[in-house]
Amino acid sequence: MDLKLIISNIYKSYDRKPVLKDCSFSFDRSGTYVLIGPNGSGKSTFFRICGLLEDPDEGEVNYFSGVHILKRDIELRRRITLLLPKVGIFNTTVFKNAAYGLRIRGTKGPKIKEKVDKALEFVGLTHKKNQNALTLSSGETQRLGIARAMVIEPEIFFLDEPAASVDQENTEIIEDIILKMKKEERSIVVIATHDMAQAKRLADWLLLMKDGKIISSW
Repeated sequence: MDLKLIISNIYKSYDRKPVLKDCSFSFDRSGTYVLIGPNGSGKSTFFRICGLLEDPDEGEVNYFSGVHILKRDIELRRRITLLLPKVGIFNTTVFKNAAYGLRIRGTKGPKIKEKVDKALEFVGLTHKKNQNALTLSSGETQRLGIARAMVIEPEIFFLDEPAASVDQENTEIIEDIILKMKKEERSIVVIATHDMAQAKRLADWLLLMKDGKIISSW
């Protein structure tokens, strides 16, 4: 894994109201970074900018491979993924939902089955793979979103409030999934949460966001 992300002095506003102000950080080591901050502190906007869904008004968002800045093209977008709090799913089986990213990348049948089976086992949904995804609970849907992201093996994986609207049982399962991802140490995982106890359980590095700025890291 040689992909890294450097955020430099980004500023973002909506309707002239600043959301991010002079925000900077470097994600340059594999491991789990947890961005902690109250609702409204700018975490989701920060993630959407990092995930290349939005552009900052000012500042720079640069992905590097080695010393080279990468273009914002489809190849870069295939190396990162952003899981939003509300997972969009299709009216088909759990297996086909998890396989979606592989199919659009042209991956062939046997490899799809291998990768999807592994991802569904990782998130505890193997027994649901032939079930219609629309029948899943909110927690299971969130786990399906994680599996769909995992199959493409992103080098940087952003999870925005991955357990914000799920029950306690699924929250614990999702946390266990993230802890298993940590053990593999193959990618950069960046999580946003407003739950300090959860942040401490999951993080290699904690980042504190307040009023649109990352004000400390440890």
